[in-house]
Amino acid sequence: MRKDKMRGPLLIRMIAFAKKSLLLLIQWPGSTSEQSKQGDKAMIKILPRRALCAGLVAMGLSASAFAAGPSSTGLGQAWPNAQDVSASSNWHVYVFSVNGIRYVQVNDLDGNVRGAFAAANGQFLVLPMGRDAQRISTPQQPVALANSVVPLTSYAETVYSDSSVQVSATPLSNGATLFTATPMTTTTAAPSPCDNPVECSGHVN
Repeated sequence: MRKDKMRGPLLIRMIAFAKKSLLLLIQWPGSTSEQSKQGDKAMIKILPRRALCAGLVAMGLSASAFAAGPSSTGLGQAWPNAQDVSASSNWHVYVFSVNGIRYVQVNDLDGNVRGAFAAANGQFLVLPMGRDAQRISTPQQPVALANSVVPLTSYAETVYSDSSVQVSATPLSNGATLFTATPMTTTTAAPSPCDNPVECSGHVN
C-alpha cells in the first residue's frame, strides 16, 4: 500500500523534471547574431543544447504523456506488470512504449529500481528514479566519473538491446554500477534475445 501511495508524488516529480529540462534548454541565451559574435567556442557550447532541445520536443515529453502512459502499466515499480526483457540473468529490464516514446527501466534481482530513461529518435532523457539515476550515461547526458573511480570494463555486460537502443552495465571500483544507454547502429552487434524466463529472470511475472 505504501508503494502505491508513493507513485503519485513520483509521477509529479518526473513531470516537473521534464518540464524544467525543456524550459532551461529553450531559454538558453544567445541568438544567431550573438553566437557569431561570441565565436566558435560559444557555438560549441550552445549547439548541443539546441540539438537536445529539439530532440526532446520531438519526443513529446509532456505531462499528459507521463500521466496517461507508462505510470498506468508500472513504470517505477519493483515488479511491474510487464514482460522482463533483460538480456542478462543479473538484471530485470522492462520497456514501456507510449506515443512513440520508449521508457526503459532497469531493476536489480531484488526488484529495486536502479534507473530508467526515455528514448526516441536517438534522443535520451534520464528519468529521476532509481538508486543509479545519477549513473546512467547517454549521448546527451554523459556521466563524468571521479578520478578515483575506475570502470571495471572486463565485467561489463549488455543488459538490454533492441533495434534502436542498447543498454550496458559496468561495475565500478567503488561498488556502484554505471549504466550506458546508446542508440543502436548498423555496426552495433546485437546479442541474441533472452527468451528463457528461468535463465533471464529471477522473477517471472
